[in-house]
Amino acid sequence: MSVKNSIFILAFSFMAIAGCTQSQHQNTTSTQQNMKFKLLTPDEERVIVHKGTEAPYTGKYEKFNETGTYVCKRCGTPLYRSTDKFDAHCGWPAFDDEIPGAVKRIPDADGMRTEITCAKCSAHLGHVFLGEGFTEKDTRHCVNSISLDFVPAAQPALMDTAIFAGGCFWGVEYYMKKIKGVISTEVGYTGGHKDHPTYKEVCAGNTGHYEAIEVVFDPGITSFEEVAKMFFETHDPTQWNHQGPDWGEQYRSAVFYRDEQQKAITEKLINELKDRGFKVVTELKPSAKFWKAENYHQDYYDHKGSTPYCHGYVKRF
Repeated sequence: MSVKNSIFILAFSFMAIAGCTQSQHQNTTSTQQNMKFKLLTPDEERVIVHKGTEAPYTGKYEKFNETGTYVCKRCGTPLYRSTDKFDAHCGWPAFDDEIPGAVKRIPDADGMRTEITCAKCSAHLGHVFLGEGFTEKDTRHCVNSISLDFVPAAQPALMDTAIFAGGCFWGVEYYMKKIKGVISTEVGYTGGHKDHPTYKEVCAGNTGHYEAIEVVFDPGITSFEEVAKMFFETHDPTQWNHQGPDWGEQYRSAVFYRDEQQKAITEKLINELKDRGFKVVTELKPSAKFWKAENYHQDYYDHKGSTPYCHGYVKRF
């Protein structure tokens, strides 16, 4: 190959790489531009966009104890529940847990701390610290008040929650995450009689728990009925105590309703399926304590890079 041709190929390769990088950046920028962001003040922009920090003991939520939900100042996504807030005496609002999937952790530029951002719009929130012993969860989200807005409990927040059990929770979560309007998902155990059950205990069939999923969604984008339809169409509601090759009482099919409206909608869907000839065995139960499963179960197929072996989409409605 001639020197001239080698130089041409090398230059072309650099142009292609640069073009690809620029295209990815443009796609990310375009996605964020399409989101509806709140107009920020200069002080808010300094913290939320440019990763600044408000002075300690100056934020409006540092000494604030009302019941409700803390949402992202920029995009309105629910981030923290008031029940997870505690006083760390550090000068900033502190939370020992977040709404599942709402907060992203990123290694900080200083190489020592871990930054936390809104998972939806990348707004800077603050930093997260582990191992300090403030609460049983041993976690402290140190958040700038200026990055947050607050929705009182008496005022409806832009989210609702549904709980389903339909066989292996890995497969159920895989499909629920695909619904437009779903904010977050978390797999765990519910309906049993033991506190803090482990995966091993649940699989042994001694606790009475179901493998379940808690789905947090935006009712302005989707509805409980649409989420429930996906549940009934991605597992077999006619199978008792198993799904596909998975057998055991933890794999029972059930909807754990949180209010009478969810109960009525589920009853309607079950009756529709029965009218179409499906022998539905799905149980309808009032919601019970939901215990989060071990971390390695969360977003299982995303981390594994594969698809469910015991769940699949089947149009039923």
